[in-house]
Amino acid sequence: MEANLYFEVTYLDTDCGRIRTESFGDAEDAERFASRRIVAADGWAIIDAVPLREEREAA
Repeated sequence: MEANLYFEVTYLDTDCGRIRTESFGDAEDAERFASRRIVAADGWAIIDAVPLREEREAA
């Protein structure tokens, strides 16, 4: 099932105070990245599994 998904990590960039999003093709890579982003007490990260969209051909 993971082949039809990609993973978005939304996190607080504590260096600048902005919310950012990165995409990953593998859940483990997303988990590692999210763990590295939570470095301070106010840091956070959310991982979402997103289904891949199939492209439609033009008529």
